[in-house]
Amino acid sequence: MMDEKQIKERYTLSIERIKEIGTEDSVGTEYKAYFEYVAAFILQIDQVRELVESGAWDELPLAGMQEINRTLYQDILEEHYETSFANPEYAVKELSADYGQLLAFLYTEIRGEIAYAYEQKLLYLTICNELFLEVYHSFEETEKPGVKGIRDILYWYVSDYCDVFLADRIQEQIDPAGCFAAEIIQNADLEDDRYLYRFGEYVSENELETARHLRTLSPETLRKMADVYTEGYRTGFVVTGKDLSKKSVVNIRYTLGFESMIRPAVENFKKMGLKPAIYRAAVSVITKKEQYKIGYLGAIANKQYEYDHRADLGLFLDKRLVERRLDVLRSTYEKHKEQAAQFAGPAVLETFGEKPFAPETKAEAPVLSEKQRDLSRMYESKSGQLVNQYIKGEERSFTIIAYPVPEIGADYPAIFDEVIRINTLDAAKYEQVQQKIIDALDQGEYVRILGKGDNQTELKVQLYHLQDAGKETIFENCVADVNIPVGEVFTSPVLEGTEGVLFVSRVYLNELQYRDLKLTFRDGKVVDYSCSNFENPEDGRAYIRDNILHSHETLPMGEFAIGTNTTAYVTAKKYGIEEKMPILIAEKMGPHFAVGDTCYSWSEDTRVYNPNGKEIVAKDNSISILRREDPTKAYFQCHTDITIPYEELEEICVVTKEGKEIIILKSGRFVLEGTEDLNEPLKELETI
Repeated sequence: MMDEKQIKERYTLSIERIKEIGTEDSVGTEYKAYFEYVAAFILQIDQVRELVESGAWDELPLAGMQEINRTLYQDILEEHYETSFANPEYAVKELSADYGQLLAFLYTEIRGEIAYAYEQKLLYLTICNELFLEVYHSFEETEKPGVKGIRDILYWYVSDYCDVFLADRIQEQIDPAGCFAAEIIQNADLEDDRYLYRFGEYVSENELETARHLRTLSPETLRKMADVYTEGYRTGFVVTGKDLSKKSVVNIRYTLGFESMIRPAVENFKKMGLKPAIYRAAVSVITKKEQYKIGYLGAIANKQYEYDHRADLGLFLDKRLVERRLDVLRSTYEKHKEQAAQFAGPAVLETFGEKPFAPETKAEAPVLSEKQRDLSRMYESKSGQLVNQYIKGEERSFTIIAYPVPEIGADYPAIFDEVIRINTLDAAKYEQVQQKIIDALDQGEYVRILGKGDNQTELKVQLYHLQDAGKETIFENCVADVNIPVGEVFTSPVLEGTEGVLFVSRVYLNELQYRDLKLTFRDGKVVDYSCSNFENPEDGRAYIRDNILHSHETLPMGEFAIGTNTTAYVTAKKYGIEEKMPILIAEKMGPHFAVGDTCYSWSEDTRVYNPNGKEIVAKDNSISILRREDPTKAYFQCHTDITIPYEELEEICVVTKEGKEIIILKSGRFVLEGTEDLNEPLKELETI
């Protein structure tokens, strides 16, 4: 590994060489504009790096910071993306089909330098600059270098630097020392908008207005928000019988603008003996997971850009690269195994309310071949096993909470207040009502779910058979610990005998829109699927396969739940934000079904009890139980919840072994004795 002096020397040499590109005429005219453009971008990054390094950044006025922020992200913004070299479609058009995908990927990877400049990661900047120059020199040597040669350069960049980027990423996740974001959160002047621009993330009006709105809240309200978030995390350990005192690190994931809440949350965690590891959502193909953002982040400048590059690994993924990445994972965790054992799990603050996104599928964007899909699934499976070896599932927990952003509409302040109320509902009240539902469900052989009107849902969900109904239960009584807000009962259904159609007219899953989503199950597994997003049905199938099935041929129904949070449902209807509600809240607004792993994956053997003392015994299914023989056959590393809203429901009915029918919900209203209070909030809909 290079020492600091060597890194600085190599970085300086790379910048000097890049400065010369704008004055040269040594590559073919077809590619000259591309290399000059990317070179100019790198020089912009260097200017930002110098401002941060010298301290001059902190002296800039807000307008100056905003101008730099927009300049760094402007060419991938929606209004400019059509003619951006980061757009595979445009790159292929301008640079040819042979090189377009590769050079669009290269520029996308270079764009990660924004983060490295703010964090002063000179080694990372040097590596990226040298990669760019190596490709540039290939085009200098011959007008059209071999495509394989360019691909090989990119391949070996990904392979060689796994032990830098990937190893550092793992350490960032488990080691709070020197945390870049934590320093800003704890020490910045949160009354000054300029602090947001210190992170090096794209800052939109959402982040600015969120920060400003939180400043209008009383210290007591901010403390209440933080307390709900951190107490849910602590309670998650208590209810599952896990020892939090053995842990010393918590990972905080959130979106910029919420620092006024995160700061007291950090204080709360410290009182629990936990230090924060707050790492940035990945910006390199070496560490990213498709288009998903895991970590802290600012605004997503362009979701289509992220979607276009979700499968960039398809440009060069092979078995050797998978094995290389697994070797780095294994060696890094082994090196830091004591620190890894101290990791307690993530505390996640999600946001919602952004403009709905329905992606365009581009022929020019990289995709994974069938062989690469198999390799990707193998990597996810084996990496999951590795992580669980060093951060044991039965010893870690998590919590998730969500708040709206200003883009949700003119009623943002009122909606925000409503969400605070939703997130702090009386858990004791829900616990009692939900126990009534569980008592009915525990009598069942299966549950029948029927859609209403145009909703085509007709499902039979097979239930676990209790051996001792006096001590055991099938469903967990969820009362706002790891999943905030309160409001659901859930189980792992028996796969054999679970069958039928799940349909929802419109739903957003992982920020992607689905219209007329239809999944057909047989023996608890998806056997067919469709949606009406695209004119060509096959495009819809590919969309579902990539983003719900995560490239698997099929997935099991890992969870069946009944959401009871009618207060959240009414809020969504009142403000017309049903489609914008995050799955975290939406799953509490009707029955939901998860495809993928069960809710208990990697911790099935941990004994869990409901507040009434009964043990939850329905945690496995016939696939997850295979973990005892071969974990690669048991886990899929995904869990996607799909909710049917109350208004699309005709009936939820429990059918006992004797054929008795116990109706829980009829025509969108709870009818089971003891659950009538859940209908009280729904009365407000009659006046809307």
